[in-house]
Amino acid sequence: MSALRPLVLLGSATLLLAGCADPSEPTGASAGTPSGASSPAAPIARNATLAAKVPAALKASGITVASDVSYPPMDFFASDNKTVVGAEADLDKALGTVLGVKVTIVNVPFDSILPGLQSGKYQLGVSSFTDTAEREKVVDFVTYFDAGTSLIVPAGNPKALKPGGDSLCGRTVAVAKGSTQALVDLPARAKTCKTPIKVSTFPDGTGVNLAVTSGRADAALADSPVAAYAAKRSGGKLEVTGDSYGNAPFGIAVPKNSELTGLLKSALEDLKASGGYQQILAKWGLESGALDTFEINAAS
Repeated sequence: MSALRPLVLLGSATLLLAGCADPSEPTGASAGTPSGASSPAAPIARNATLAAKVPAALKASGITVASDVSYPPMDFFASDNKTVVGAEADLDKALGTVLGVKVTIVNVPFDSILPGLQSGKYQLGVSSFTDTAEREKVVDFVTYFDAGTSLIVPAGNPKALKPGGDSLCGRTVAVAKGSTQALVDLPARAKTCKTPIKVSTFPDGTGVNLAVTSGRADAALADSPVAAYAAKRSGGKLEVTGDSYGNAPFGIAVPKNSELTGLLKSALEDLKASGGYQQILAKWGLESGALDTFEINAAS
């Protein structure tokens, strides 16, 4: 999904990430068991060596993670409308455990996260950010997941739209404000269209989906795991058509030259070695997006 406007904090202000997911939401049978598995979750424990390297100020204050909490299955609110759940929320908590530091998630509009990191308001941004060279000019990234872009259409795809080619020309396409789809994908497509694409932007994924189900948009473009989840939860109103494209890694956004960057890469490697990383993805049905290795600024 980038951000370039003044910080505005929306939704519930600050949420301490609790270890309780809504059991009705994950793909798995329970909040702690991955789909198709009956074994208990892999142990996620503090790594004393890594924890010792966390700056003293962060040990005292904890790490504040900015996230657009409207992006299931990555980040969203449980049925109590307060608890943050999802694959990225689980990953945030697990990284905090490995580093021995408290993690707090704040709900921030997607396109306000990077400016908030630049201003020092947050230590991390975890919100399905595609690691791009353009974004690397203002923040650093630590990759953790592979995803592409998918096309969401009304059930039955009545206008026979396709992810590729020129079928979106002349159509109204909904996207999240500040997303890769809005900033890179659709502008590139527009260059080859004889009839312009009508771009309809929304502050979050909920608005994007509603635009399609209500008929205000012909289709929507979103990150592949989010699109698949939206279609699954739409009650048969939406579907994903065609294959995803433009696969690239998601990255944890970190202020430039932060001491956390290298620590996060090591913490992810620790999670992978323990099996915790794989179980977090399996819990949400996202195993296909697992990375073999984690990189810093993979785009460059």
